[in-house]
Amino acid sequence: MNALKNKVQLIGNLGSNPEVKALDGGNKIAKFTMATNEVYHNKKGEKVTETQWHNIVAWGKTADLVEQLLEKGKQVLVQGKLTNRSYEDKEGNKRYITEIVAQDFLLLTPKEEAVLPF
Repeated sequence: MNALKNKVQLIGNLGSNPEVKALDGGNKIAKFTMATNEVYHNKKGEKVTETQWHNIVAWGKTADLVEQLLEKGKQVLVQGKLTNRSYEDKEGNKRYITEIVAQDFLLLTPKEEAVLPF
């Protein structure tokens, strides 16, 4: 049961191309945003779409794969854990951020078929 204590799975679309940085020691970090949509009908019967934005972080080999395979608009399933951290902004205010640390992902957007010139 320990494996289920902090596990997140999201299916959504990338809001921007991943930002990838090489760190000292050769490790990489990739950051991107992902939008998930929930569709329902309100009391008037109108279709409503609610979009939630999520901050995703990937490290190491997962960051390498993110850099190679993901780009803005692609649909992806991300599996990882929920984390919270804080930092001080330029004005000295304490800010809090919630992120999903991606442990694995699956590209759901089909690869475009190559068009052969004839």
